[in-house]
Amino acid sequence: MYPGSALGEFLRSRRARLRPEDVGLDPGVKHRRVSGLRREELAPLAGVSVGYYTRLEQGQSPNVSDEVLDSLARVLRLDDDELAHLHRLARVVRARERVRPERLRPGIKLIVDSFTEAPAMAVGRRGDILAWNRLAHALLAPHWEFDGAERPNFVRIDFLEPDFARGLYGDWEQKARDDIAYLEGSLSRFPGDEGLTALVEELLTLSPEFRAMWTEHPVANCASISRDYRHPEVGVMTLTAELLRTPDDEGQGVTVFQAEPGSPSHERLRRLAERVAAAVH
Repeated sequence: MYPGSALGEFLRSRRARLRPEDVGLDPGVKHRRVSGLRREELAPLAGVSVGYYTRLEQGQSPNVSDEVLDSLARVLRLDDDELAHLHRLARVVRARERVRPERLRPGIKLIVDSFTEAPAMAVGRRGDILAWNRLAHALLAPHWEFDGAERPNFVRIDFLEPDFARGLYGDWEQKARDDIAYLEGSLSRFPGDEGLTALVEELLTLSPEFRAMWTEHPVANCASISRDYRHPEVGVMTLTAELLRTPDDEGQGVTVFQAEPGSPSHERLRRLAERVAAAVH
């Protein structure tokens, strides 16, 4: 189960998306029983033996060098985000220390509360919404209690409340893949977080969509993403979500949603803010 076999799963997923002709090899037989590059095709191109590469996929080479990882990344055509992810996964194999329980820092809560005209929320490494302002609540999950005892988790909402999530996002499938990329990044940085692993296992069990997308192991920065949100009261808004990481690198961050000034989305977001303010007072 992930993340113990994370490095191998990631390498296999990237092998599967390449064909021999993509790396200058003769495709050979027309119908191959294995999709993508075989281990014996990839290893020589990366300058390692087939046996060594096999052990690497099996998590049995904890001292793999950065040079080997870079060589594999070159052959597999990894982008910068995927390369960084590969190096983090290799470090996971080397050490899997336990992590401290996640607690919202009071200063982060104050930052979230300071936003009055833009939706803002504090997000934990597992996708838990640790704090949000009322505008973020009205935009993202108005059916949840604003001050409820249970923390909403945006990944759970997107996969386990599919009717709501598909109605909210203009491109639910891309949002879902971004969610998985968020978890992938967290797992590579916090492999000792048992709650994070349990969340992945829960979603693999309960969501066929998550199970299918998880095998692709999407990787993305997730720091700045623009997408369409369909709100039943004010209409469709194109908003950019900026994720601001905390400097202590415990996996928490603040996400702020903004619309282009002067755009129809900006006007609709302003109207939503007015409705939220009126409802509070």
